[in-house]
Parts: sequence; structure tokens; C-alpha cells
Amino acid sequence: MTIIFLLDKLDIVKRLTYVMSITIKDVANKAGVSIATVSLILSNNERISTETKRRVLKAVKELDYHPSRSARRLVANVTGNIGFILTDDHFLKTEPFYTRIFLGTEFATRENEYYVLLATVDTNFKEGDSLPQFIQERSVDGIIIAGKVPNALINNLDKYHIPIVFVDYYPPKGDYSVVMIDNIKGGMSATQHLIEYNHRNIAFVGADIMHPSISYRLYGYKQALQNAGINIREEFINTEGTYPNRQCGYSAVKKLFERNKDITAVFACNDAMAIGVMQYCVDNGIKIPDDISLIGFDDVEADLLLNPSLTTIRVPKVEMGIEAMNLIVSVIKNKLCQSTKKIVVPVELIVRKSTMRIENIEL
Repeated sequence: MTIIFLLDKLDIVKRLTYVMSITIKDVANKAGVSIATVSLILSNNERISTETKRRVLKAVKELDYHPSRSARRLVANVTGNIGFILTDDHFLKTEPFYTRIFLGTEFATRENEYYVLLATVDTNFKEGDSLPQFIQERSVDGIIIAGKVPNALINNLDKYHIPIVFVDYYPPKGDYSVVMIDNIKGGMSATQHLIEYNHRNIAFVGADIMHPSISYRLYGYKQALQNAGINIREEFINTEGTYPNRQCGYSAVKKLFERNKDITAVFACNDAMAIGVMQYCVDNGIKIPDDISLIGFDDVEADLLLNPSLTTIRVPKVEMGIEAMNLIVSVIKNKLCQSTKKIVVPVELIVRKSTMRIENIEL
């Protein structure tokens, strides 16, 4: 039994050695072509005749040859890497929004055979600051930038002539490919929901109003009010904050409620600010939704854990990441240094327990 076992082990070693020793040269010899021809066929070059392709692919199958990923990339003169950049604030402070987008890019790479390299930059990136290492070493074929970033970063990246796709942000200058949320529709849907619940004194809290996503949500809020014949009251709007987080939501609604006693509903530009609004209400004995209805935007995981659960606008974050990855890969494969394709992803109203209909009011 021992001898048979040893023979079996030797046979396995021989088989493994054989498999590991199969090279592109073996495939070329079996197919009767040059190594260069095999390389071109394995990198999907269209110049090779159908018959030659058939012969080479048959040899690949019979020899069970598996070209290494690095070898295929070397032939194609690409790295096989995509850079994913966001600011420190977006990585550390934001509710799990951009991390879900990053997860979407990871899902998409399983189809595209790319690796995603994550890097953060200083929120106040300025001229002269160091770029991510994978940019300096030119070890990425394209870049996905998630969220708002300083113009200085964009200007520095442009010097490298690497394809860029933006997600949830559109730079004020230049033409780029972008994946954006339907923020106007989302802002309108959120406000219309409150209007349908008979609210007329609807406040808006936001921050970083120069961010396109925030400004478009405010536009959607105003548009919905106008469509319903409701006057836009600037005293019901607070966009003073610099970053749309919980603390900003808390302070923004505090100022609004101190000046206006007749507000019955609040539309927060994102869920983080909505949670800040909710905390202010808890601290001051204001009941949601009995006294104030509240709606957010994004639909992060924490919404279901709140009491009451938060009505919000759902953003398909993972799908945005998938769209961004597919778009950057398309740009790379078509050998475009830059393209200007724009993808707008739809949003969805998610009604939970933080909004309530006002009954028996005079319209």
C-alpha cells in the first residue's frame, strides 16, 4: 500500500510539473505559429485570420494552457489596474455611501478582470501636494473619482492624460465622463411626498451648496413647491454649512426652528443631516412624525435602525459603482484619453415612519 501511495504521489507531482511547465512556446509549436501570433490571439487582436485563431485556441485547450494575467497585460501594454480616489472626509465622515460605490466597482471588476486600487487625498488638496502613488508611478489605466474633490487635484491629474470618470460630482471646468444621481427628480419626489401628506410649511436643510448634487436637490425642492402652487420661503431654507454631516444637520434645523414656529416638515439634503435633525428633535422634545415629518436622501443602512425609521430617497450606490467601472473600462478599451459620456442613475422614494399625513387642514 505504501508503494502504491508513493507512486500516486509521484504521478501527481509529474502531472503538476507538466501543467506548470506548459508555456506559450508549447502552444506556438503545437499550432505551428510564432509566439507573437499566439500573444496577439490571446489579446483578442483582430488582424489574425479565423483559421489561425481556431488552430491556436484548439492548442490552448488541448494543452490546458493558462496565460498569466500579468503576461496578457504586458502584451496589451496596460496595467490592469483602476485607481479609485476620494477625499479623507468622504472616507472617514460620510455615512457608508462612497464605500458602497467602491463595492460596486469591485463587483464590476469580476467581469472586466481589473484590480481596483483605493487611495484618499487631503480634503484641502492644493497645488504641490503629492498625488497617490499609483498616479506617480503610472500604474493605473484609468481613474474613478468619487464625490467632490478640490480643483487643484483635478488640474494635477489632467497633466498625466489618464482617463477619468467622476461619480456623484461634476467639476466646474472641463468635460468629463460622469455617473450622477438624478438629484432633481429625487428632490422633487421628496418634497412631493410631503406635499401629498398635506404639508405646506416645508423646510430644507443642506450644506456645501456648491456641490452639484446638493444644489440640484434644492432645485428639485423648489420646483416641487412651485408645481404645487406653494410659495418658496427663503426663511425655511438653511444651506450655511460647509459639510453635510450630522452636526451640520443639528445646527441648521436649530436655527430654522428658532426663527420659524410654523414648520411642519423638513427635507434634509442627505441622511446624515436628517439624523442630525432627528437628534435635535429628541433633545428638544419634538416628536417625529407627530410634530415634524422628516425625509432624507441616500438610504444608508443606519436608516432602518433609527426610531422612527427614516423616510428617504434611495440611491443605488452599488449600481453607481458598477456603472462607473464599466464606463472607465469602455474609455480605456476604446483608447480615449477622455470622453464626455454622462450617465444619470434613477432614484426611488422609500416611505418609512418619519413622515405622517396632516389631517383636517384647510388647503
